[in-house]
Order: sequence, then structure tokens, then C-alpha cells
Amino acid sequence: MKALVTRPRDDAAALVRALGERGIESILAPMLTILPTAHAARHLAECLTGAQAVLFTSANGVRAFAAASPRRELPVLAVGDASAAAARIAGFRSVASAGGDVDDLVDLVAAHLSPKGGALVHAAGMTVAGDLAGRLGALGFAVHRATLYEAVPAAALDPDTAAAMRRGGAALALFFSPRTATTFVRLAAAAGVEDACRAMAAIALSPAVAAALAALSWRTVRVAAKPREGDLLAALDAFLAEGAAQQGFSGA
Repeated sequence: MKALVTRPRDDAAALVRALGERGIESILAPMLTILPTAHAARHLAECLTGAQAVLFTSANGVRAFAAASPRRELPVLAVGDASAAAARIAGFRSVASAGGDVDDLVDLVAAHLSPKGGALVHAAGMTVAGDLAGRLGALGFAVHRATLYEAVPAAALDPDTAAAMRRGGAALALFFSPRTATTFVRLAAAAGVEDACRAMAAIALSPAVAAALAALSWRTVRVAAKPREGDLLAALDAFLAEGAAQQGFSGA
């Protein structure tokens, strides 16, 4: 069995390993390329002045921060376990994970920090999901958004990926963001492979991701219970178990 992995290349390694452990071969089909923004180091340095903590909502934000600044002394509050792990790898000493989504991160900040302690720095891309600054602002926190990277959509579906879809070589596709899903829908239509999706299962990180995939007809769309990679893999495992059970029943 083969699966399309649509994550940016820097984010795909752990997922590829997890799929391999399940006997699934990955077809890398990144829908976004992560590029640093101009003057990221200077912008970040300005945002960090007087800050009490750093907020990460993606591993890409961690990597962009690490490339732009040597500072690692501020405590980190991360939206999920993947971004928290990336922060620890980057050398941050105090890291806490909200283990969920932006709402969970707001709760974590409110539980551990005070608005009087200083501003919060959100290391982010040019496009963000959710109103983190607005939610925290309503609680009295000042949030400085440091725009450190840009996620550039792919211009076309890779020819090898399109060919694999046409010959039925991909049974699954995994999606981690609405923007990735939207990009895939557009590029699949441009490449003329919409019909191939009818035989494929889409595994989505959240309902918002699933909604972005609705423009295509899929064999099935499964949604993670929570927006975490582990929950997405659990949704995948449930789908695989159902298929195995059906095969076993058919063969009885």
C-alpha cells in the first residue's frame, strides 16, 4: 500500500517513518515549501525585546526562529507535542506543550503566565490559523507576531505523483492543514486526476482540513479526534483495521 504525504519536506520525516512501520510506502507530494522571510532576524530581535515567553504553533515556526536567533533562554509554550519536540531539539530549555489546538494553547498561557510579565512572541508564518493574538489580547496579554517564514504553494502536482494516482498506485492521502488540502484540490484538478481520488481514502487532521477536501470525491474521509499527528495516525489505524476486518469476513 502507498500513501501520499502532502506535508512540507522538513515535516514529513517522522510521518514517513510511522507509515513505514505500518507497511505503507510514502509518496512525497509536498503542497507547500517553507521559505524564510526577508529580514527575519532583525524583525525577531525587535519582537523579543521585553518578552516573557515564546509561542510556537508549528515546527516550522521553531525552525525559523532557530535560524533567525541564537536566543533560547525564554520559556516556550507550544500548541502541540510536535512543535514542543522541535523546540527541545532546537535547544530551548523550558518547553510546555498544550497538546492540542490554538484554544488549548490559550488555556496553557492563561494558566501559567500573567499579562504583567511582559509581551508574548508568536513565531509564525505569513498565514496563520486561528486568532491567537485576539484570544490572548482579550485576556490582557500583549502578543507580538514575528513573521519569520512563508509557506509557498506548489505550482503543479509532481508528474510522478500524478502518474501514480492515475494508475491507482496510491490508496491513501494524508492532510495536515486546510491550506495544504486546498492546494491539493486545485492541483489535482489542474492535473486531471480528480477521478483517481474516488478510490483513495483521505485522512485529515481536523474538520477544517476535511472541509477543504470536500471539493473532491473520495472513497472516504477520516478525521483525527484531535489535531495531533498521533490522533491522525490513530484514524489511519482505524481505517486500516476496518479494511482488514472486511477482507477477513469476505474470505470466511
